[in-house]
Formats: sequence, structure tokens, C-alpha cells
Amino acid sequence: MPTDVIMPQMGESIFEGTITKWLKKPGDKVQRDEPLFEISTDKVDAEIPAPASGVLQEIKVAEGNTVQVNTIVGTISADGESADPTKTSAPAPQAPAAAERKEPPKPSASSVSNRQEVETHDEDVRSSPLVRKIARENNVDLSHITGSGLGGRITKQDIMAYIEKGSATASTAPAPTGPAPAAPVSRPTPPAAPSAIPGDLVPMSQMRKIIAQRMIESRRTSAHVHCMFEVDLTRIVNLRNQLKQGFEQRNGARLTFMPFFVRAAIIALQQFPVVNASLEGENVRYHRHVNAGIAVALDWGLIVPVLKSADELNFLGLQRGISDLGERARTKKLMPQDVEGSTFTITNPGQFGAVFGLPIINQPNSAIMGVGGITKQPMVITDREGNDSIAIRSVVHLTLGYDHRLIDGAIADQFMALVKKTLENWSEEIG
Repeated sequence: MPTDVIMPQMGESIFEGTITKWLKKPGDKVQRDEPLFEISTDKVDAEIPAPASGVLQEIKVAEGNTVQVNTIVGTISADGESADPTKTSAPAPQAPAAAERKEPPKPSASSVSNRQEVETHDEDVRSSPLVRKIARENNVDLSHITGSGLGGRITKQDIMAYIEKGSATASTAPAPTGPAPAAPVSRPTPPAAPSAIPGDLVPMSQMRKIIAQRMIESRRTSAHVHCMFEVDLTRIVNLRNQLKQGFEQRNGARLTFMPFFVRAAIIALQQFPVVNASLEGENVRYHRHVNAGIAVALDWGLIVPVLKSADELNFLGLQRGISDLGERARTKKLMPQDVEGSTFTITNPGQFGAVFGLPIINQPNSAIMGVGGITKQPMVITDREGNDSIAIRSVVHLTLGYDHRLIDGAIADQFMALVKKTLENWSEEIG
């Protein structure tokens, strides 16, 4: 008997989901727990594993369609069962953008073999799941691409530029005399983040729609005010440079700057609990713990996973928790409970070179701290005798976006002053 593939219940508050991508085609073999399709809900984007091994017999719900949880979206036949030839294509209509584009040609047996080799190698290259899918669709070896992202990470723009360059080269090459190989698709359109070509009209992804809705709601809800503080981070930069290698060897985790900012914020939140509070009607909810939302930029959008009870973690616990949430966000392994319950949010536009940002509050929080880029600057240094000198220091600009309905400017400034003092005079052990 075929096994039904259903839209999963991703949390108590999740009632429907949108299928954004089928990772297999009807007739493809699948293994149990192998990623089968991707969904987008109002909480998270996630890869859904196959419930059984066999052959994908039928796709009942096409990409771009939204259905209730527990709806049957496909079927898997057991190994050896013959698939119904009348059910080897998705019956539901395609999303508007997909309907306007040509389907890629089916790969030959040799190209499938080459693709399998590329997929295996691509797992070792720093890239997102979206980039790897585009690579698979175009039979591209990611090791041939130089990444422009952090740490050499290959971005969507990198692979799109590589594909376009390859297409241009192919168009100027002399025509082959033998049978023509399957041509690469020059305009892949992953549903989560369609590639935009000037003049195109493409639908917003489900995640983009949710982000747009929440940003407008936040601006309408909170009385946004921002303050900015310049922080001398030289002590922490030097400390990290000295200890990062040993830290990684001892703990099996990279030493980043984010735990320093999170820890400094926690210390200040404990001193000024109203910044960790939220409004409930005409009442103020003072939260018992600091649930730190850590904004993660993805190739296809933005998500804020939450480090629960961060105030109870030591420095190593913060580093491990932040790294874990970031990795699961980038690989679509977050669950709805991972993005719920934040009381204070930290975002890091500085990783892309921004000097500072003026972030929008993540509701129902009352404040959000933005971390700018760390740069070397000349600063006036005053010694204990009151003598001034100019020195090159590592500087970061921190901003606090806060809800003026609940937090006064004096409180916000005192909060940030304590964050600044903690960072500039760092004295905690880092593990």
C-alpha cells in the first residue's frame, strides 16, 4: 500500500503551511527521513523528511499552494510497486511565476551521475541549502565558485553570476557536431527566493510576506525611538585574538563576538528590567528570564531564533546556543518553539559592513539592540593622570531601538551606558 505524505503539524499554533519546493519528482526513489519537500509557515521555513522509503508516486499539492495541516500532499509507493503512469506529474496548477517559465530539461543518465558527484562534494563547501539546490538544478560544482560572503561563503548572487557567465560562454562557443547535451537552465527560480531579472514580476515568497506584515505591524504598534553609543572594543578584540584558537580546541566551538554582546545586554537587562518587559494592554509584563532573540540573515529572508533563559547560561553556553540556532536557521531545521517567546532581540547588521543600523522592534519586545561593524579608528585616550593621547582603537557602534510608550530616554541611555561599560571593561572568564 502506498504511504501518504502529509502536511505536518509544526506546532500547536500552526494550522496551515505552504509548499515552497518539492525536492523530488514523481518516479524518484526516496529514503526514509530524506528531505522530500520544503514548507513555509507563519513561524519557520523547514525541510520535511520522507515518512518511508520507496518511490515518490504522486504529488497531490503543487509548489506554491497552501493547505491545512494533516492534508495529504503526496504518496510514496513501496520499492517494487509500479507507479501509476497517470500520476507522474503534479496535478495542481503552478504558482503564477512558475507557470510563466520553462521547465528544465530532464537530465540524462550521465548528467545524473555527474550531479550525484557534485552533490557529494558540495556538502563540504560553505553555502546555504538554497545555493546547493540551484547548483544541483544546474549541475554546477560549487568548488569552482569563489564565495563573496563571510568566511568565503557562497551566496545566491555568486552562483547566479557564475551560471549567467557560463550561459554567455556557451552561447558564443561553436556548435558541437555530436548530439547536443542537456542545456543548463539559465534562469532557475527557487520558490523561496526567485531570481529577479530586470523587467520581471515575481510573487513574494511566503517568508517575505510574513516579514512585510510584521514590520508594518511593529511600526504601527510601537513608538520607535533610537539611541546610539560608541564602544571601545579593543580589550575584547585583543582577548578574542589571544584565546580563540585554544577556545575552539577545548570546546569544539568557534569564538565569535556575539556572546560578548549578548552577555553585556543580559547584565544590563537585569539592572533595567523594563527593557526586558512587554506591554499587555494597559499592563506591563516583567519577564522572569531573558529570552534572547538573535536575528539571522538568510539568503531567502530573515528569521529570529530565540535562546531561551539566556540569563542562566555561562559564556560557553551562550556561544554554543547562538551557533546552534544560527546553523539550524540556515539549514531549515528550526521548529516553531525555536522562534517563539523572545523578550529582547539583538541584530548584527555590522557583519555586512554597516557602521550601525536603526532596527525595527521585534514584537512583542520593547527593545532591540543593533550591533554595527567593528572598525579601527583614532580615538582620544585619557590616562589616570588626565593626560590625553590619540591611539588606534577597535570601535563598534551599538544602537538601541526602544518603545517610548514603555521605556523613557533616560532609561534607554542608562541601559546602553551599562552595556558600553561592561564591554569596555570586560572581566568575565570565557571558558
